[in-house]
Amino acid sequence: MLEIRLIVRVAHIIAAAAWVGGSLFYQVAVLPALRNASSPGGVAAQIAAQFKRIVNLCMGVLLLSGGYLIFDRLSQTTLGLPYLVVLALKVVAALLMFMLAIYLGQSNIRRLAKRSTWISRSAPQWMLALGILVFILGALLNALFEATVAPH
Repeated sequence: MLEIRLIVRVAHIIAAAAWVGGSLFYQVAVLPALRNASSPGGVAAQIAAQFKRIVNLCMGVLLLSGGYLIFDRLSQTTLGLPYLVVLALKVVAALLMFMLAIYLGQSNIRRLAKRSTWISRSAPQWMLALGILVFILGALLNALFEATVAPH
């Protein structure tokens, strides 16, 4: 059973790192480069399509592995209220990320983004900020879990 937990945790971490790291790279490297390019249209569309595929794959892996990990952790031990509160915050932040990714992934939304609506402009930054928050909350969850199961 330990092997399955390890495989699922590794898959969860890799999917989260790919999505959040990809979002960071997209925001700080790709978008500025495209803004400075003479004709970025075709390249930008290809990058967006490829990144959308990666994000969709990551969302699937995160949902499956996250569900397994929640069930696994909650069925092992009594974790206490702080763990449950942090877990709830992490789940809410992750679900908000998923909603933003789905919103941005709709082709008519990309057309709307060209009209520069507030939500369309700020959604990628919000998604990145939520991703970083989810990583921090995950680290906190791990510390809380370790403190709960460690001998006192």
